Amino acid sequence: MGRLTPSRHRSHRLPLALLWAVVPAIWLSTAGAAPSRTLDLFLPDAPPLSMQGQPGQRGIVGEATVKAAAMAGYDLHLITLPWPRAQRTVEHGQDQLIIPLSRTLDREAKYTWIAPIMSMDRAFFSLENRVETFAQARKTYHRIAVGMGSAQERKLRDEGFSDEQIYPLKIGENPAQMLLLGRVDAWFNGVPESRYIWREVSDRPLLMSPVLMTSDLYLACSRDCAEPIVKRLREAVATLRKDGTLKRLMDVYAQDAGP
Repeated sequence: MGRLTPSRHRSHRLPLALLWAVVPAIWLSTAGAAPSRTLDLFLPDAPPLSMQGQPGQRGIVGEATVKAAAMAGYDLHLITLPWPRAQRTVEHGQDQLIIPLSRTLDREAKYTWIAPIMSMDRAFFSLENRVETFAQARKTYHRIAVGMGSAQERKLRDEGFSDEQIYPLKIGENPAQMLLLGRVDAWFNGVPESRYIWREVSDRPLLMSPVLMTSDLYLACSRDCAEPIVKRLREAVATLRKDGTLKRLMDVYAQDAGP
């Protein structure tokens, strides 16, 4: 709190009684109006989940996080890094946010899990051979595109796919184009993201397996994350869920993704 300094001119001095009446009012107003804090938010360019585009076009999880941060009294500094590097940075950092992060067993102890934003299904996409199971995919596909450092990549390895079959792609590379050009046989990815991207690439029918993996996408923080940040953001996300904002965001972006 700033210090009150009496004026040097007697004509401008406040009467003592009035001064003591003003001091509590000033203290209360400044104590209750804490300045907003800026938090780093790491996110990939993965439409329709998260985007580094124009304001109002941040993707489902991106827009939900921006709204939650505003409600909680935080400004955000958006940062896009290669996804594995972004995860490591937040894991070893302090009070840094990351979206959209799947809560998996191998990540559980590395982050502070603030709140789930949405659930996402994953499936295999191909142009020629539709599969029904992971076992069938192991026999059918020689090369499968998958996001580097993603929960999907971890799932393929857990399901026994060989290193030769798994083709990890950095954010920014286009697995849809690689599938169209025949450089990969299949693409294992989130359903809404794949549909959103494919419509920009081709009008050829995209064959999709049944949903073979589902997990919640979280707003997460560094393991070393201040409790007020966690509490305020968690409460803000709960409000967005309760008032229907999250559902409206998903509906809007689902329309953009097409059937």
